[in-house]
Amino acid sequence: MHPQSGESGLRSKTLQVLEQSVAQWAASRDTLVLMVPSVVQDGALQRSSIRLRDYAQYLDGLILQGGTDISPRAYGEEPLKPEWAGDPVRDAYELELVHEFLEAGKPILGICRGMQLINVAFGGSLFQDIPTLVPDAIAHETPHYDRHRHEVTLTPGGRLQQWNGALPGRQVVSVHHQAVKRLGRDLVVEATAPDGVIEAIRYQGRGFVFGVQWHPEFHPPGDEALLDPTPMLDAFLEAARR
Repeated sequence: MHPQSGESGLRSKTLQVLEQSVAQWAASRDTLVLMVPSVVQDGALQRSSIRLRDYAQYLDGLILQGGTDISPRAYGEEPLKPEWAGDPVRDAYELELVHEFLEAGKPILGICRGMQLINVAFGGSLFQDIPTLVPDAIAHETPHYDRHRHEVTLTPGGRLQQWNGALPGRQVVSVHHQAVKRLGRDLVVEATAPDGVIEAIRYQGRGFVFGVQWHPEFHPPGDEALLDPTPMLDAFLEAARR
């Protein structure tokens, strides 16, 4: 979160945030969850010789959380509206994290924006706004926010189907207005919405790289209408322990 013009106190500072639900979801499997702050090697006030590569070396895995839009310039487009310009500073930082963890052979799990970032990191692109560019799509965000649900179809033979079985009609909590447009290289689709919008992706290369467009951290335990996110989290953590 960047400083707000004319504000004072915390609003005048750059804030780096770990959303509580994501941290608690990951920690539910007895996992030590740490936020990875950005590294400023040439800061005006404080300098550091630490690199993002050092985080990839010493941490066991990376979860990319949701948040603001990805800048269209990250995938070679101009914003169709000023409010869709995204956060290029965060984009650059997180894209570097993806490449460093991938090079280190550490697992990566992307949630919502995190899935979109994985797609962009592998050369893919995004629909800047689903209602504008995919007018026949179902609602993927509403004022209900973390209570908004829709069904997903799991790819036959995919990882999600292996983890969760082939039961149809499972729902997810979905809160996004952007979506995968052009799939990145070596990525495959793991789930789609009823309108065909891509809801989960997986990297076919070495290591564990997986992304879901929905918010597993918003799935209450025991809600049988929702896709159980625990098998996916367990698979990520198993890869992190190797």
